[in-house]
Amino acid sequence: MSDARVVEGKATPRGRFPHVKVVGDLIFVSGTSSRRPDNTFAGVEVDAMGVTDLDIGAQTTAVIENIRDILGAVGAGLEDLVQVTTYLVNMNDFGGYNEVYGRFFDENGPTRTTVAVHQLPHPHLLIEIQAVACLPAQQPTSKENQR
Repeated sequence: MSDARVVEGKATPRGRFPHVKVVGDLIFVSGTSSRRPDNTFAGVEVDAMGVTDLDIGAQTTAVIENIRDILGAVGAGLEDLVQVTTYLVNMNDFGGYNEVYGRFFDENGPTRTTVAVHQLPHPHLLIEIQAVACLPAQQPTSKENQR
């Protein structure tokens, strides 16, 4: 049995796929960016002259927070991640991405692969992450504890 869903309050996928799919105890999170529900992006500033400033730290934070929210919709959290794959448009952003990533995870966190890609679905995107998690073990109810 599986459960696929688009999570309310998150940016609508730009295609016919769910944010998340649960199959057995495994949770698969589709590639997630810093896009907000209003189709703007965290980590992007454009001034009056049209000069664009892209911030890998802000984008990385927003991506991980979006994944946290998506996992929360199926009863899991970042601590339940077992594997992430990160796509960076520019490996020169690896240091900034790695610094933020380290605020959320340590060596006990998920396994990780980071690759460079030519581009992502929008020119303002520097990063996208897809993830696999495992549903947390259900804690016994107080009645079960009394047996």
